[in-house]
Amino acid sequence: MRHVIALDVGGTGMKAALVGADGTLLHEARRATGRKRGADAVVETILAFAADLRAHGEEHLGESAVAAGVAVPGIVDAEKGLAVYSANLGWRDVPLRALLGERLGVPVALGHDVRTGGLAEGRIGAGRGSDRFLFVPLGTGIAGAIGIAGAIEAGAHGDAGEIGHIVVRPDGPDCSCGQRGCLETLASAAAVTRAWAAASGDPSADAADCAKAVESGDPAAVRVWQDAVDALAAGLVTAATLLDPGTLIIGGGLAEAGETLFTPLRAAVEERITFQKLPHIVPAALGDTAGCLGAGLLAWDLLSTEVSA
Repeated sequence: MRHVIALDVGGTGMKAALVGADGTLLHEARRATGRKRGADAVVETILAFAADLRAHGEEHLGESAVAAGVAVPGIVDAEKGLAVYSANLGWRDVPLRALLGERLGVPVALGHDVRTGGLAEGRIGAGRGSDRFLFVPLGTGIAGAIGIAGAIEAGAHGDAGEIGHIVVRPDGPDCSCGQRGCLETLASAAAVTRAWAAASGDPSADAADCAKAVESGDPAAVRVWQDAVDALAAGLVTAATLLDPGTLIIGGGLAEAGETLFTPLRAAVEERITFQKLPHIVPAALGDTAGCLGAGLLAWDLLSTEVSA
């Protein structure tokens, strides 16, 4: 059965799949990155995992994969096939496309994890049918993927969509990027976790605990949650003003709160809208499979480009 290898590399673990031409996940697997052993060990783990996936396809699907796609965090130069930098994985300027191509003997596409997840959400997930969308996962940080006509806009330097570093409160907390009051310091899952741990006096409390306390009517939790929602709404309205998306797709850990997040968020965005068209605000549909599915789409896109060339 004709298929491609898809790899989604995270800070601590990797999700992988063999993906059919129609997007079907024919085989799924997970493996730790082994980042505690250093950047070189992470790279070798990725290469070995990909080789094992190729072998699985040969044994169980009757043929070898025809291409591979890999999504990685941090700074990515997709054109050159370089994993430029990742603080979590400790690597710099890794020629990952070339290394995987040499190991597998097939064409390889390399992409940024959030943009790759956004590609999947746009084509086969919550953004299907939307010509213009913005995908915003709310996790440890906040990033974004700008969808235009079935593709993701990378920008002139590969940095488009970094909505987490829009300053929404100039007097807010320091951000690792060097600014103060960036959106991700106030509205990420990590930011809500910090705020709720402090407000509740429980250092082990996290954003999911805060959401549960909101649902039970805890006034301190409601204040923490609403502060995050207000900051997120301010960032999304700035993005909507610049990009005019038809759909805002919200994913990541914080979105798992469901309507506890989406009901106040839609209201807060609508309150701030003046002349702009109000976009549809919807939850992401693909969960933690988005990166894998997107990596598969990158691989199939690469094959179609090579054929047409």
